Amino acid sequence: MKYYSTNGQAPLATLEKAVVKGLAEDRGLYMPQTIKPLPREFFEQCDRMTFQEVACAVADSFFGEDVDADALHRIVCDTLSFDCPVVRVTDRTYSLELFHGPTLAFKDVGARFMARLLQYFIKDLKDSKEVNVLVATSGDTGSAVANGFLGVEGIRVYVLYPKGKVSPIQECQFTTLGRNITAIEVDGVFDDCQALVKSAFMDAELNARMRLTSANSINVARFLPQAFYYFWAYAQMKRLGLEQQLVCCVPSGNFGNICAALFGHRMGLPIKRFIAANNANDVFFQFLQTAQYCPRPSVQTLANAMDVGDPSNFARIWDLYGKSHEAVTALISGATYKDEDIARIMQECYRDTGYTLDPHGACGYQALKEGLREGETGFFCETAHPAKFKEKVDAILSADIAIPERLQAFMKGEKQSVPMSKQFADFKQYLMSR
Repeated sequence: MKYYSTNGQAPLATLEKAVVKGLAEDRGLYMPQTIKPLPREFFEQCDRMTFQEVACAVADSFFGEDVDADALHRIVCDTLSFDCPVVRVTDRTYSLELFHGPTLAFKDVGARFMARLLQYFIKDLKDSKEVNVLVATSGDTGSAVANGFLGVEGIRVYVLYPKGKVSPIQECQFTTLGRNITAIEVDGVFDDCQALVKSAFMDAELNARMRLTSANSINVARFLPQAFYYFWAYAQMKRLGLEQQLVCCVPSGNFGNICAALFGHRMGLPIKRFIAANNANDVFFQFLQTAQYCPRPSVQTLANAMDVGDPSNFARIWDLYGKSHEAVTALISGATYKDEDIARIMQECYRDTGYTLDPHGACGYQALKEGLREGETGFFCETAHPAKFKEKVDAILSADIAIPERLQAFMKGEKQSVPMSKQFADFKQYLMSR
């Protein structure tokens, strides 16, 4: 399989190059030239398959031309060596809980898969240069990537995060690890962190000195495996006899998760339509209304992992639908919620159903609840455990959310981070000195 750049000015790449490089030479995002549909038999049988079996079938379609089948299945099964996502009833909707990995966030699957696929490829590189993974995070990406790559030989990870704009538990999950993980605390917002990463990839001097890649959802190996979730969700809904007229709602920040779902749809996933739920950073929602994509600086919200003012994966969605606003809006609708809305939604859901939403899931829950039409059934993605945002959730619900043991373990570590300005010259100097 060959991969092309969304900017159309870079040479075609192999999967290995797309994974190892992360970003194309023209600053575009890599896209597969073809997206293979899964056979009809898969959809007929998927409700009787395990999560690992479903994921292996999807991975074969994505990566089977470029990765040895036995190795690919080992990567998938190792990636999914934790509890599978659970579908739970809220009221009229169903919650797909994606927080059963090591850091209790949906990004665990993509991060673990990429770590193992990158390790598979670097063993064949002609030199022994260390691979340096740069990742910008607004919260959950950093912790998932840091833990997915922790201790992986030949790889060093730099997690760039905005100072004071991630939850205390999220911060503990990537600043206390040490070893091959370095946390960089940037005096700015997520978009500044993302800009530093992208600038690093384009700097010739830096790339001559270091082998760089990214584990953000700009990397095909990070976002594509998240499609596993949507095929598994369909299988569970089919098991319940609810697979007809199915609607999927995804809380969206950098749009890697919903992008994976849309790739799944191109592979034949029988979902009728999608809803992208935004917080106050509603650039995509405004695009749906106006056909104009106007990035702007992000603002800080309760749902901090979605605080993105220029979502990278918009380029993939725009490319996937032939740069047609009509084609995008035919399949995807949107919703946007301010902090006061999010708090009210969390309170009402807790009061009416007993279900505890985190701030991101609250956006997805409400967008689906408001957007479902007669005859449709929907599920939304609950993307992170509410305990990761304990201070906010406790205050909003007047509750005392229990902290799972795996999160408590992170909180016992000592913070280790490198302060950094948002100027690329400072970041470059730091990396060149390593």
